[in-house]
Amino acid sequence: MAQAASKADMFVWEGTDKRGKKVKGEMSGQSGVVVKATLRRQGINVGKVKKKPKPLFGVSKKVTAKDIAVFSRQMATMMSAGVPLVQSFEIVGRGHENPGMQDLIMTVKGDVESGNTLADALAKHPLHFDELFVNLVRAGETGGILETLLDKIAVYKEKTEAIKSKIKKALFYPAAVLIMAIVVTAVLMIFVIPQFAALFRDFGADLPSMTQMVINMSDFVVANVGILFVGVVGGVVGLVQLHKRSVPFQHLIQRLSLKVPVFGVIIEKATIARFARTLSTMFAAGVPLVEAMESVAGAAGNVVYGNAILKMRDEIATGQQLQVSMRDTGLFPNMVVQMVAIGEESGSIDAMLGKVADFYEQEVDDAVDAMSSLMEPIIMAVLGVLIGGLVIAMYLPIFKMGQVV
Repeated sequence: MAQAASKADMFVWEGTDKRGKKVKGEMSGQSGVVVKATLRRQGINVGKVKKKPKPLFGVSKKVTAKDIAVFSRQMATMMSAGVPLVQSFEIVGRGHENPGMQDLIMTVKGDVESGNTLADALAKHPLHFDELFVNLVRAGETGGILETLLDKIAVYKEKTEAIKSKIKKALFYPAAVLIMAIVVTAVLMIFVIPQFAALFRDFGADLPSMTQMVINMSDFVVANVGILFVGVVGGVVGLVQLHKRSVPFQHLIQRLSLKVPVFGVIIEKATIARFARTLSTMFAAGVPLVEAMESVAGAAGNVVYGNAILKMRDEIATGQQLQVSMRDTGLFPNMVVQMVAIGEESGSIDAMLGKVADFYEQEVDDAVDAMSSLMEPIIMAVLGVLIGGLVIAMYLPIFKMGQVV
């Protein structure tokens, strides 16, 4: 008898169905015995069951947010086409290129086959399916409109990932150029400038102050290159780990991000778009407003807006209108508040919030494009001054020698 595993594992099985046809597949379970029992209840005469081998080095490919977005769209398409839920999982899981995502899908499929609701099966994986995702699926199962809600989830995930992609695009270019500038400067300081310094020492003449300053900087870098390298790498790794492990530090970064020139405006617009899209999706799914606000706060992605939304939830629970509580925070533009007010009066809050989300998502796109166009010449100018300044400092003594000759 197989020993129960501490958590669900993937098992590979072979057997025959009711017609005697050979079948095989994969299923998650606590043990091989559990998998055999589940298969027998499905009318399969099990031949053998064995645990699926782990990937090399015990590491499977990471499941990304984009994988979840694609999975949502695939499931929505399958369900809309009338494909049964379990069969949809089978088709989507087998066809996925990411082995980590494939294991996740087949694990959820096994839980559903074991009698769990889809919402409960997804809730076992909070790292991949957040509270918002689970709540919407539960609302769809309860109301008998799961395929409709899966489509709304797919739209929500696609829009959210599009915004994240835009933000990353805005940050990637200047960060990459900054790193290259540091690398080039370090190479000049360590390898090139010392060669010029040795040449200038043979001249025996006084050097221009700019040249002498650069040589002194180069001497300092060469003498302390090991300490500087360890300090820079250790500082970057330390900040990354601190951001991962320290919630207060994450909140500090999120607060400061809203105050950064240019970038802060983009982050603010993206946060408002996420707020509107999330609340619109949950309200359209029939989730009560007060209950939806907690999930919306978690999906906002910024502690300033998250805390404000939770405060709004408490005010709404006491009978306050949504538009009034939004205005009281001072974080939402007047246009957003007015759109919500119209939605409350006409009984179409979800539609109005959807329009707000569309507007601000387009605003994020335009802001990122404008910033990218603006940043390119600025970055090139900064690089020109930095690298060009070093080159000029090294050639100044040579120019002076030429004038003397």
